[in-house]
Amino acid sequence: MPTRIWLLRHAETADPSVFHGAESDIGLSPRGERLAQAIAPYLASFQPERVISSAMRRAIATALPIAAAAGCLPLQIEPSLHERRVGILQGQRHTPEHPLWTETIARWTLGETHFATPGAESLDDMRNRLLPLWHRVASEHANRRLIVVAHGMVCKVLLLSLLPNWSIERWREFGPIRNLAVTELVHEGARWHAEVLNRVPDVIQELETSGDAAQRSE
Repeated sequence: MPTRIWLLRHAETADPSVFHGAESDIGLSPRGERLAQAIAPYLASFQPERVISSAMRRAIATALPIAAAAGCLPLQIEPSLHERRVGILQGQRHTPEHPLWTETIARWTLGETHFATPGAESLDDMRNRLLPLWHRVASEHANRRLIVVAHGMVCKVLLLSLLPNWSIERWREFGPIRNLAVTELVHEGARWHAEVLNRVPDVIQELETSGDAAQRSE
């Protein structure tokens, strides 16, 4: 049986309007907590044998309901899965057009993967932290089914580094990693491939839609 990993981003944080890097150990919003509970049975239906999480509160709060729904599995904490350190971006208003962020992405996609704004991790820093951890976890749990709860930047860097036909140069084409977006990764031979790529499950999309409709009617 091949190694199969469902990789997802945590649920919505208590303040999604600003940049939260590794410097901010923020928890989930009430909405995030509800949706983390809602996605748990869906992921448990895949019969994972281990649930793995970053050590950050927002990831753990997303992972614990999954572990409980999957039969009270132990939660394996991997501190190196933490979100990217964002330095001076921490706490600033989160917009795709933020000048420091747009400069960072522009330079990474041009091959300057060593670039980072003050206090932040470069893309090289992230890959050097994440890829050895990923390969270790996959080796330790070879031929098993895992859930890994991490962060938006962590998921994106891993996917653009691991998957054939994707690369950092295609960062913008890949699109954002939404809260609770899931990728199903399978390791066969020497390569990873994605059977599901960066998709928010229907159960979450339906709840988000119904919640937005309820707010508009109030």
